Amino acid sequence: MSIERVREYFRTLGRESDILEFPVSSATVELAAQAAGVIPARIAKTLSFLVDDGCVLIVAAGDAKIDNPKYKAMFHTKAKMLTPEQAQEMTGHAVGGVCPFANPEGVKTYLDVSLKRFDTVFPAAGSSNSAIELTCDELEEYSRSLGWIDVCKGWQEET
Repeated sequence: MSIERVREYFRTLGRESDILEFPVSSATVELAAQAAGVIPARIAKTLSFLVDDGCVLIVAAGDAKIDNPKYKAMFHTKAKMLTPEQAQEMTGHAVGGVCPFANPEGVKTYLDVSLKRFDTVFPAAGSSNSAIELTCDELEEYSRSLGWIDVCKGWQEET
């Protein structure tokens, strides 16, 4: 089970007890925000894409949307999200619980700058009713991300 892999991963970091398991679904940004008692933007959603026959995960703020021109400039291809079946097969996590932790070799994880405005964020922890509260630095370390990128829109206030 996916959450068990994530739990084991966080056990190696001494953070297993920090995983939050909710009695309700946290499979969408809105449900996760309700379950965690935070604004939707603080939910660190993990979006899964097919790039060169491989899986790319982008962790972004709950209120952010992929900006297609920025995405294409970064990955040199159109944004093509994985199907639920592909997500399960390529990450080992079902949609609603896809997260940047305990993924198979070859899965590339990036963090979107939309998250950096928060002290802590809440990514899923491998199931549709779990999360873990992390600082952005912890998220970067624990996700083994390849770095911070800017491929989202809709989260910045108009100035």
